[in-house]
Amino acid sequence: MFVLGRRILVQRKGRGTLPFKALDHLKVGPVKYLDYNVFASKPVLTAVIKEFIHEPGRQTPLAKVVVEETGDSFLYIPPEGVFLGGKIEMGYEAEAKVGNILPLSKIPDGTLVSNVELRIGDGGKIARRSGTYAMVIAHEGDKVVLKLPSGAVKRIDGRCRATIGVVSGGGRMEKPFLKAGTKYYFMKKRAGKWPVVRGVAMNPVAHPHGGGCHRRPGKPTTVPRTAPPGQKVGHIAARKTGRGKRKRKFERATG
Repeated sequence: MFVLGRRILVQRKGRGTLPFKALDHLKVGPVKYLDYNVFASKPVLTAVIKEFIHEPGRQTPLAKVVVEETGDSFLYIPPEGVFLGGKIEMGYEAEAKVGNILPLSKIPDGTLVSNVELRIGDGGKIARRSGTYAMVIAHEGDKVVLKLPSGAVKRIDGRCRATIGVVSGGGRMEKPFLKAGTKYYFMKKRAGKWPVVRGVAMNPVAHPHGGGCHRRPGKPTTVPRTAPPGQKVGHIAARKTGRGKRKRKFERATG
């Protein structure tokens, strides 16, 4: 008797149905710096933090900031130390203190920064998650050397903007979830499916690794890059697996 298989998680995600869609309608708005032309129009612009906002799916708090000189407003990722009603400065001649937005070329070496632009005027791309930061290491001509949250070192144009300070909301993952329901709703806001069940724990109709009275797939888990979504689980296009891979990794680590 031929039994049709069930769509596995990889297939269901690929279709992009409602359980796996990002909840864009809950987003407050684009979180990026003021337009670069407005930013560069004066040596220093002063802005007031009018409101703190929570956005579903984002643990980092947001702040609505209004520029006093122009009346423009934008959503800002506040660092630790800013407060409601507080003022921040923006511009090439702004003071290098926590909360202020400056070009990287004007920020001293050793300063911790967040929400760093990768390209001029993109609004901020690096170190935006709660508790994260990058560090200004050196200035090399018109470039600035940054140490990223990953530990990698990157050279970025000195005209790119950054916020001085560490992103607020750090330590949020230190509190345990305690209940499965809490974790379920935490993942749901991120368009994730939780809990994720191991393939070997399923029946063969539900997953390629399922079936058998044992805790192993029972067949090679390497699959080609061109495999269809129903088969594309396990080690995808792997060059090497098992003992050989572990040995090679150990040799690289120990030199």
